[in-house]
Amino acid sequence: MEELQKLKQLVTGIRPLSEQDWEAFAAVWTRHTAKRKEPLTLAGEVEHYLYFVADGVQRVYYFDDQDREATLVFTYSPSFGGVLDSFMLQQPSRYYYETLTPSVFLRAPFPELQRLMQTRPAIESMIREGLSHSLSGLLERLVELQCYTSEERFRKLLQRSPHILQLVPHKYLANYLGIDPTNFSKLLNKVRI
Repeated sequence: MEELQKLKQLVTGIRPLSEQDWEAFAAVWTRHTAKRKEPLTLAGEVEHYLYFVADGVQRVYYFDDQDREATLVFTYSPSFGGVLDSFMLQQPSRYYYETLTPSVFLRAPFPELQRLMQTRPAIESMIREGLSHSLSGLLERLVELQCYTSEERFRKLLQRSPHILQLVPHKYLANYLGIDPTNFSKLLNKVRI
């Protein structure tokens, strides 16, 4: 299965597994497809799956008590996805996870990954290292949101993910960057890509 090869490449980039550990890890994943704008996780639900994105674009977002929306994270191939805090803590999510385009995933249920982490130290280490990279990226993003101008945030996003303008509708990118859509359009015209 092509999706498993992509997953193996991602895992190997984080921390290579022995063939036996890889086979055990690969065995818990099943293929899942979703249509455009399909909710995968709703606020108030526990995230039951860790997703591996093989194709498509998704986002994690939040609504506050005044119904303002905040796009927090985009996921696309090859990456892990889902509402990670809800998944790892097995508590109700405060966030939504939805597809922006038709998407193909592999997904692994929490009990199976938990069992693997408890019985196979190399898998537990690989997952912990992957989560550490995610936390590092999140902290970097917080600095950008609190310290950078809108133009600096835009430029930093394009440095990190130059292809994102072709993947994600601009209204979601503007929301993700905390920029008014009109100002986002002006930045698109102003900043050389």
